[in-house]
Amino acid sequence: MTTTTFLVPGMTCGHCKGAVTDELSKINGVTNVDVDLDSKKVTIESEAVVEWQVIVGAVDEAGFEAIAS
Repeated sequence: MTTTTFLVPGMTCGHCKGAVTDELSKINGVTNVDVDLDSKKVTIESEAVVEWQVIVGAVDEAGFEAIAS
């Protein structure tokens, strides 16, 4: 199991959280997505390492920007 944590500073509400969670959950091998709106921190758990560009693409698809933390 691999854990990846990063920031998504543009999230402000439950809809934002849901959009980011939905897109990240579509990534092959991702088993859990945890989004903390207060800290803007996102943590994903996956079966194997997920390439950063894949994460960035999923967050972009949700309408936000992922920033490595």
